[in-house]
Amino acid sequence: MKVPLLDLRAQYRQIRAEVMAAIEAVCEEQGFVLGPRVIELEQALARYVGTAHATGVASGSDALLLALMAVGVGGGDEVITVPYTFFATAGSISRLGAKPVFVDIVPHTYNMDPSGIEKNITARTKAIIPVHLFGQCAAMEDILEIAKRRKVPVIEDACQAIGAARRGVRAGAFGDAGCFSFFPSKNLGGFGDGGLVTTNDPNLNEAVAMLRVHGSRVRYVHELVGANSRLDALQAAILRVKLNYLDQWTEARRRNAGRYEQLFKQANLLDRVVLPKTETDNVHVFNQFTIRAKQRDDLRTYLKEKGIGTEIYYPVPLHLQSCYRELGYQKGDLPVSERAAEEVLSIPVYAELTDDQLVYVVDQISSYYRAH
Repeated sequence: MKVPLLDLRAQYRQIRAEVMAAIEAVCEEQGFVLGPRVIELEQALARYVGTAHATGVASGSDALLLALMAVGVGGGDEVITVPYTFFATAGSISRLGAKPVFVDIVPHTYNMDPSGIEKNITARTKAIIPVHLFGQCAAMEDILEIAKRRKVPVIEDACQAIGAARRGVRAGAFGDAGCFSFFPSKNLGGFGDGGLVTTNDPNLNEAVAMLRVHGSRVRYVHELVGANSRLDALQAAILRVKLNYLDQWTEARRRNAGRYEQLFKQANLLDRVVLPKTETDNVHVFNQFTIRAKQRDDLRTYLKEKGIGTEIYYPVPLHLQSCYRELGYQKGDLPVSERAAEEVLSIPVYAELTDDQLVYVVDQISSYYRAH
């Protein structure tokens, strides 16, 4: 049996007619950059997330970059974030000449440990970026309390967490800004790159909207030095179709996660595998189903031989990446992130998985550990 880590073709087959009709409509209109298709998507996503504003941009990486620019981050500033995340979280900070300052994560959610924030705030701290990793919100009430008291803006990296919620508030609606990615592997994925910045601050929203078009409100009049980070109308039209299915796909992911929990327990694997934990206050959307596994690398090789797709998110935490050597971090400085990098393995959890496939994945993991 083959069980890929993600099967976008299975999703596409269900919505092909609607997607192709949306693409054809854009082709007939011949309006391909920004425009009414993008505005419609922005309005729909603002309603979905629960914010007053949403601005489409070219990618999740650009969403982070432009949000940082909009709150005034620049050369010599510091931004507090986590080392256990996709590179763009820290890369967006560095691209502005600012310095990422890393705090460790909590082991059960892989999200920012709020207890590490305060001692890392300095006069140069200009923002905090918590990451809602794998589809589960960070402990935002604790993070926001510190940020408010110290008067530091909070930019949520919600690129893996559209639809996730904590205490009734959705990811992207907690902080000064929320950043989303529409990379094809995301729960709401386009047919290429795309991103979004959400906010309740009209001034911040206006700044992002200007920055995505070279810092211009009026064509050829530039108030800021911005970038070319516009969302394509084709991507917006496709995403608008897919948004109608997002909650149904999310519930299927959540059901699959629940089924995995049953199967791992039935197979008596909980002494070899640590399952993802959802905090009581959270609605987890499972962009990834990430386990901790003994003999992780050997297990991954075995599963590949059995036709099961896996991935390691992420094998090297950012504070130990060679490009950040000058920051002076050493192995052992952020031990929870480092241990996660050595143990985690993401297994298939996408909505279209069959029960037979879920059973097969757990059977093969069980088979590996019986032999080892």
